[in-house]
Amino acid sequence: MQTTNGKHHPLLVLPSTHDHIQGVLNSTVVLVMYGDYQDPRSADVYRLIKAIQHHVVSLGEDFLCFVFRHFPQRQIHPQAQRAAEAVEAATFQGQFWQMHDRLFIHQRTLGDGYLIEYANDLGLDTCQFLQDLCQHAHLDRIHQDIESGIQSGVTNTPTSFINGIRYCDRWTIERLMAAIVTPNIH
Repeated sequence: MQTTNGKHHPLLVLPSTHDHIQGVLNSTVVLVMYGDYQDPRSADVYRLIKAIQHHVVSLGEDFLCFVFRHFPQRQIHPQAQRAAEAVEAATFQGQFWQMHDRLFIHQRTLGDGYLIEYANDLGLDTCQFLQDLCQHAHLDRIHQDIESGIQSGVTNTPTSFINGIRYCDRWTIERLMAAIVTPNIH
């Protein structure tokens, strides 16, 4: 349900195998995050999610599924889209989460030289990586994520949805953990 302030848009493009996923799609809780690699708040929320993933391990591997979608805010983060392209180029070589984590850790150093250095550190085929970046080979994939976010009312990052409902509370581990765990334990 959408309210007059627009904050309660549902997630209209449901998670699928096309997404970047940690866990299984039929988990009890599916958490979708729209993020921007140059946005410090996106990095903070991603760290919260990683901590929560660690805490809920005891609830079973089919309890929490995490989905990441790109939402680079080029108007305020000029390197965010290029960073998303680098992650997708790494995905093409089977290293999405490795590059994803690295860019959130090093989000102050996202220039092309650093992206190549990160690709090299991960053991990627740097020639293929550079070719993908130069040709913007994965831009359509990023635009699909952006469009899915816009359809669901995403205007900035980080924006998350828990089981299809937009999370609008404070970004603290206690609040996010409560939103994920409390209604789902019987």
